[in-house]
Amino acid sequence: MESDFKGESNGFTRRGMMRNVAGALAVNAALPLARAAESEGNMKITGVKTFVVGNPWKNWVFVKVDTDAGLVGWGEATGGLETKPPEAQVHELERFVIGEDPIHPERLWQKMYKGLFLSNNVAMNGITIACWDILAKSLNAPLWKLLGGKQNPSLRVYANGWYKGPREPGAFAEEAARVKSMGYTALKFDPFGSTYRFFDAGEEKKSLAIVAAVRKAVGNDMDLLIEAHDRFSVSTAIRVGHELEEYRPMWLETPVMSTDIEATLQVARSIKVPVATGERFNRLGQFLELLAGRAVDIVQPETLGIGGIGGALKAAAIAEAAEAFVALHQAQSPYNTAINAHIHASIPNFLIQECFDDFLEPWVHEIMQGVPRVKAGYLEPSDAPGIGVVFDEQAMAKHPYGPNNFLRLFENGWEKRTGGVQK
Repeated sequence: MESDFKGESNGFTRRGMMRNVAGALAVNAALPLARAAESEGNMKITGVKTFVVGNPWKNWVFVKVDTDAGLVGWGEATGGLETKPPEAQVHELERFVIGEDPIHPERLWQKMYKGLFLSNNVAMNGITIACWDILAKSLNAPLWKLLGGKQNPSLRVYANGWYKGPREPGAFAEEAARVKSMGYTALKFDPFGSTYRFFDAGEEKKSLAIVAAVRKAVGNDMDLLIEAHDRFSVSTAIRVGHELEEYRPMWLETPVMSTDIEATLQVARSIKVPVATGERFNRLGQFLELLAGRAVDIVQPETLGIGGIGGALKAAAIAEAAEAFVALHQAQSPYNTAINAHIHASIPNFLIQECFDDFLEPWVHEIMQGVPRVKAGYLEPSDAPGIGVVFDEQAMAKHPYGPNNFLRLFENGWEKRTGGVQK
């Protein structure tokens, strides 16, 4: 680690960097940085802790990595619609990282990947995200600087999670108009209820009526992104895609099983609405296979699933080679909003960022501070050291794991996002 602090490449000498740290940060934040910079030899990871926060429709799993230099890093290991498995995985992976230097996050990722017989999971990605946080903090720099600087200083955002009422066209239209009044220029929603593979005629008619009502409510100057949650068979997806054309959606997301690349390509080649997919991929080769088909040019890597920050950057590079755009998937906590903002700011093929944050529980901003907020439909990555988010562990403890905090995407009423089975 000595060479990391003696070099001039970031514009600081070792002593100069420490003067800037002392002047820029509060005393309680500056002391760990000073200890990190002045420590002899490598920094070492001394502990890995997990914190589960009970968001009503998805429990969030956070990872805290402690070091002997006093620096702390935070990651996220929220595992979609499961909580205890990824939490347990984090602790099982401690054997790979305790005593290791956290300023080499990608080396640690490879160690875990090989140690798990070439497997990738959300826990190892959460741990390495925390290490990226430590690395950037140790250099007193925001993460985006380590990723090559800002190519996109301001990031266009689309709203998600804004619809929590009854599944009726009028209710969707009213809420969509409210979202537009907040300054958003794009919004995403799933109008398809509990549909699985095939529609009955009534449900199909109602779904299209919801889309029509939203389009009428927001006008033609707002982008609609239609979410399908892997619901349809190929034939159903193609028919729905044709029916959606008159409403000019920006994309139709995951119309068929995301991991069925051949089916996805068949749909994309058969409809005029662009298809977006990729959130369930956990291997970079899946993006290579998808994009080689030259029918999909919007990909949605899930940072927590594809390999953390390093994996997301690699997926974006594969997409760039295929002239495709990237809109990282983000249906986890606001911390992932902050992480993705750093990545999106640094890549040339950024399209738009997903964000639920304005439609979450009011206490969310009590458990973490520093997440970039949406203003007039855009946000900017933090300029604070690291990822730029500070967690309040006492506030987190007030919102424990909830056994019913899961969406049931194929049961009626899931759109209310209240947890549990909806009657």
